[in-house]
Amino acid sequence: MNKLLLLFALSFVYFLPSQAQQTHVLFETSYGDFEVELYDDTPKHRDMFLQAIDDKTYHKALFNRVIAGFVNQGGELDEPILKEEADGLRERRRLAPEILPQYFHHKGALGAGRDDNPEKASYLSQIYFVIGRTYSNEELDKEEKTKGFTYSAEQRNAYIKDGGVPRLDGDYTIFGRVVRGLEVIERINQVETDKSDMPKQAVRFSIRVLSKSQNR
Repeated sequence: MNKLLLLFALSFVYFLPSQAQQTHVLFETSYGDFEVELYDDTPKHRDMFLQAIDDKTYHKALFNRVIAGFVNQGGELDEPILKEEADGLRERRRLAPEILPQYFHHKGALGAGRDDNPEKASYLSQIYFVIGRTYSNEELDKEEKTKGFTYSAEQRNAYIKDGGVPRLDGDYTIFGRVVRGLEVIERINQVETDKSDMPKQAVRFSIRVLSKSQNR
């Protein structure tokens, strides 16, 4: 391997899990399609998400909270969930967190939304994709002091080179990543929104599970 190819390979180390992940899904949107890999070592969130797909929860669903330079959020919003729970119209259900240090909020990471519950447990029907911004080493040093943990060299490289939202690390479960079509979520992140961060023109998505032969 020549030096150029070696540098190219190393620049993507942070995206490569130690073992190939078995489950990939395809998001189909009016802005294009993108492929997402679900992590096998966050099995509760993987299975919850697959069940939601099977239940059609994410069939023609909305990216209903889009904040430029931060995240694209889809599925149910906080307010309806919390209101229905408070009114006794639905049972309060959350999924225990699966927060692992190797999975962090780099651009393209898939996370599970939640409210402010102290257990950091996830909603069953709210997801988000990280966009974020790039960070300096000095900014990451401050995040480490605030969070009380240390970023690996690969994680630092990801935040410095491609960006993300490190302040969310350790507080939300990351259970997948975009492996193809990152430019699609970047385009969605630039749509015009109203004062509540809802896109002015609906951005819908549907999801289907890919067979192993379809995984890119």
